[in-house]
Amino acid sequence: MTRVLYDLCGIDEELRFSPYCWRVRYALAHKGLEVETRPWRFTEKQALAFADHDKVPVLVDGDTVVVESYEILRYLDRTYPEAPLLGEGLAETRGHFFKHYTERSLAPAMMRTIIMDLLNAIHPDDRAYFRETREKRFGRALEEFHSPAKGLAQLDAALEPLRGQLKNADFLDGEAPAGADYLVFGSFMWARCVSSADLVSNADPVHAWIERMLDQHGGLGRQALRITDIEGAYR
Repeated sequence: MTRVLYDLCGIDEELRFSPYCWRVRYALAHKGLEVETRPWRFTEKQALAFADHDKVPVLVDGDTVVVESYEILRYLDRTYPEAPLLGEGLAETRGHFFKHYTERSLAPAMMRTIIMDLLNAIHPDDRAYFRETREKRFGRALEEFHSPAKGLAQLDAALEPLRGQLKNADFLDGEAPAGADYLVFGSFMWARCVSSADLVSNADPVHAWIERMLDQHGGLGRQALRITDIEGAYR
């Protein structure tokens, strides 16, 4: 039975940029599970009606439908216990910390840095929706929210905990990547896919970790389509 992941796409169906979907794609690869990724756009809400949900990722695994990236990782650990992602007890609590850290510290700084690139990477039919919903969330126009200098300064400060861990280990989870790495790296894949902005200095231990993560699972991240690969075709 085919396993299906509904995955956010942009101006090209192969431009997949959701940080939450990237978490799941890496988690599935970690488990050695094959999946068909199905492109989905912001305004295609009806396509997810079967899941009683209005955003991706949505994983369909046989008769089971699971929504929200963190819940999907927990489901994968319960259903396919080999090669754990989050573990149990204190290990899962640690994973939950990295989820909140990424969403509340790293992602807002990245968003402030790349939001106009992100807007241009979104399918034209979705841009009005994206602008309306995000401007309501931010309380200002996207152009006013966009501030690369402030965003990069905010990101640099937010990366300090990662630097501390990555000075002593190759991955956030130790000698090999697992759930914590995927929860954080999804946001770096988001930025990489939609923008050419340099978020991290080449000399930063976080940069070396990003390079290692791009090479994981047969180069899953490195092979992903980027806006820089196709932007000339959509001008």
